[in-house]
This record gives sequence, C-alpha cells and structure tokens, in this order.
Amino acid sequence: MAVTTAAGRLGVSPFDESEKVELRQNWSKTNDIDAVIRAAYRQVFGNQYIMASERQTSAESLLRQGDISVRDFVRALALSDLYREKFFQSGPQNRFIELNFKHLLGRAPYSQDEVAAHTYLYQTQGYEAEINSYIDSEEYSETFGENTVPKNRGYLTQRSQKTVGFPRFFKLYRGYATSDRSQKTGDRARLVQEIAKNVASPISEASTGAAIVGNNGGTREKLYRIRVAQAAAPGRLPQVRRSNTEYLVPYEQLSRKLQQINRAGGRVTSVTEA
Repeated sequence: MAVTTAAGRLGVSPFDESEKVELRQNWSKTNDIDAVIRAAYRQVFGNQYIMASERQTSAESLLRQGDISVRDFVRALALSDLYREKFFQSGPQNRFIELNFKHLLGRAPYSQDEVAAHTYLYQTQGYEAEINSYIDSEEYSETFGENTVPKNRGYLTQRSQKTVGFPRFFKLYRGYATSDRSQKTGDRARLVQEIAKNVASPISEASTGAAIVGNNGGTREKLYRIRVAQAAAPGRLPQVRRSNTEYLVPYEQLSRKLQQINRAGGRVTSVTEA
C-alpha cells in the first residue's frame, strides 16, 4: 500500500510498508532465519541497538537448528537478563507492563483491568509468569502463531481491537527511528492517567508532538475524513484489497464509525480533519 501523508506524520510508514516476518516451510538457513532474528531483536527490544556481545547466541543457535519456534525465540529474548536489565530494572513496573504489551503483543493496554491483572500476576508469580502470560495468550496465538515475529499493530484497525487502543499506541510509539530507551520522556509510564480515567489522549505527530486529531481526542463541531482500505470480498481469489474508501464523519460519530469499520474488516489508513 502506498505510504499516506498521515502515516508519514505519525512515523508508521516503515511498518505500514513492511510485510510480516515469518518462517515458512522449507525456509533458508541464511536469508530467512537472519531476517527473523533481526526482526525479533528489533521488536522485542523496542528498536534499540543490541551489541554483538549482548546477543542471545544460544537461543539463536537453537532457532537456526530448528529446535525451537519463533515464538520460543521471542520468549527467550523477553526472559533474558538483557531484557530484564533494560526494561524492568531501569524503570517503574507500570512502564514495564506498557512495554510488554507493545513489544510482545504489538499494542497498548486497553484498560486498567488489564494493567492491574499483569501487576498482580508479577507480584504473586514473578517475572517469568508475567512474560509468559503474553506469549502464551490466546491473543498471541491468534495474531502471530508459532512462526511469525510480533510486530507493532496498534495503529491499525483490526477485529477484536478496541478503538481506544489506536490513540494510546501513539503514546508508546514515537517513530521508527527512536527506541524505547531514548525517548525524551525517559523511563516514566506514558498511559497511567488516561487508563485510570478511561480516556484517550490526542494523537500527535511523531517528530513535532503537534496534535493531529484535536485536543482531548477530537474537536467537536468539526468533520473528520476517514480513509479505509476495504477488506477483500470473502471467498474470492486472488485475495486483493479494493480501492480506498473515504468517509466524512462528525466528531460525535467518530468512535462509532471506527468500530463499524473494524467489525466489517476494513483497515483505517488515516484520520484527518476534513
């Protein structure tokens, strides 16, 4: 799909252009496995550079030999001392949970209940149980399976995804060129207040921080243009997408329309003021 202006402003165009990274049958022990390993490090460690001495060589070797799946390799990275040092020991627990959602499920947490459940899980069962709860979840299985590398997907509309996850994702993601350890807001949690209040912040531009969708989630009395790539008609081959569709929607109906598009299998490519 062509890179939209909105995707460029939000900083998601590299993800939008990229296809999922997975190991298929008869995979190559050079190109295919190297691509999977690179993608897994980039996703799990929040786009942070990993030095050669920090790489998890034992897990890499097991994956190259076919002894573990991509899911198990992702698990090994997230359970490593390196991940613990970078994201657990270096900041507050609520920030750690936010990043676990982003790194392992590719989205932001939807509610206080989700955050509270993971807080309780860590406090009662420990670090490994907290990490495994994402990777062993039904959501992970349905979205990524055994051989696909997790990817950031919170900026897309998808089935079973709550609308509030869209603006919250951009509080955690500030552009493809930045890492989760180098943002100007430091190690503090990004979503504590809005999750506690069950509200969503405005979506801001990755490079400048300027609001793209108005203050407090939108400007009343204004229209918004929603561009949607419609899903292919079921049962037809080849599976291709139809041309984009546009909707002009008043602010009061914006959330409801996004939910309708989500349920219909469409994919929102941009939301801008009309």
